[in-house]
Amino acid sequence: MDHDLQMFPLLSYVIHHSDPASHAPPSLSIQHSLANRYPLLTNPHVISTLIESIPTTITQTLRVFASLGPRPDPSSVSSARAKIAQIRETTDSSSPEDDAAKEEQIYATVVRLEEVHQGYEKQLRDLEDKLSQVYASAVEESFNGGDEVNEEVLQILNKDERIDLSDRQLKLLPEALTKNVSLVSLKLSRNDLKVLPDTISGLGELEELDVSSNLLVSLPDSFGLLLNLRVLNVSGNKLTYLPESITQCRSLVELDASFNNLASLPANIGYGLLNLERLSIHLNKIRYFPNSICEMRSLRYLDAHMNEIHGLPIAIGRLTSLQVLNLSGNFSDLTELPDTISDLASLKELDVSNNQIRVLPDSFFRSEKLEKLNLDQNPLEFPPQEIVNQGAEAVREFMRKRWEEMIEEEQVRSLIEAEKQQGGVTGWLSWGSSIVSDLLTGGGTTTQGGGANKPKDSYMDQLL
Repeated sequence: MDHDLQMFPLLSYVIHHSDPASHAPPSLSIQHSLANRYPLLTNPHVISTLIESIPTTITQTLRVFASLGPRPDPSSVSSARAKIAQIRETTDSSSPEDDAAKEEQIYATVVRLEEVHQGYEKQLRDLEDKLSQVYASAVEESFNGGDEVNEEVLQILNKDERIDLSDRQLKLLPEALTKNVSLVSLKLSRNDLKVLPDTISGLGELEELDVSSNLLVSLPDSFGLLLNLRVLNVSGNKLTYLPESITQCRSLVELDASFNNLASLPANIGYGLLNLERLSIHLNKIRYFPNSICEMRSLRYLDAHMNEIHGLPIAIGRLTSLQVLNLSGNFSDLTELPDTISDLASLKELDVSNNQIRVLPDSFFRSEKLEKLNLDQNPLEFPPQEIVNQGAEAVREFMRKRWEEMIEEEQVRSLIEAEKQQGGVTGWLSWGSSIVSDLLTGGGTTTQGGGANKPKDSYMDQLL
């Protein structure tokens, strides 16, 4: 029986503490796993609450579960079901009915044993899930109880500068936690948090905050008081906007706000977050970047794929530290790139796949450091696909030659336009200068062989 309970580690642990004489403890590996997942499991209040939540019928259920014997292996159950179906199909009036029924009964016993195992296993699985929920409630009561248990929890929370409460099914951030003024790192990912209290601003020394994969719909305005915050992860929530006060977190180096419902970014985000190096905002509904984003001179990584982006700011070229830019998957919304994208002097990787880009900017050849270029799934006309397939260097060289041809064409066009505007005056002046030069040197009044002078042209004399 205890061996079977290894499939239900929390239940096994609680049952052992409820009756140590009758139930063996879980294995050491399971105990270690439980300690990581349920760090307050040894708390007297928590364990007593768990024991009280066990139904009185659990002993009888476990006794029946143990008496069932080994569970049939899946192949035997599958074969038994197939045999039953075969017997029922082949039985006719000529076959002895009693013999067929007896044979079917043998296989039916195997199937029923499997079904009984499934039924009892489901009961124990439901109880395991219930205990996990009871644990979360007991911990929350301990955080907010204000009694001796709360004091013990406070000691646990205040003893370290780094606290990880991920995967704890927390619905509220314990108020006691926000009183740990020396806290440097706080991880609360994969919980059920819907709000963060304003008192979180009291964590003045906090450098890393991870609240990813929760149910947050907004962040408190007091966020701007976390002046030492360097890493912020709010991905995988239900945020529709970021508070403007976040621009006051001037120490931020990494910001991950991906997989939310953001429609825009704070207007002044670039003026405040001047030290930001990584910005992840993919899987949102952002249509435009604020112009201030072009002031993030420290930004090295920008991932904005799977949004609704219509274009980049003209001044995007100011991001001279940017090395990786991902704009893929904006589909019909992104149709062109600005010429200034070639001013991204440090750009090494550019992904604009799955968009509607037809032509690359003429100045694209200036992207000298570009190593990886992804233009897949675009209706690209220029450069041609065969050039794109050869990689970034081939595209850059193609665009360079194209640029040189354009310069030559522009020079020729400028000369033609100039002559048209001057009405041919340039040509007359050139011819007239040649005549004057010949007259001054005497070359225009004698023959090559030194013969007699040619007759003068009175009309030309008048013109001269």
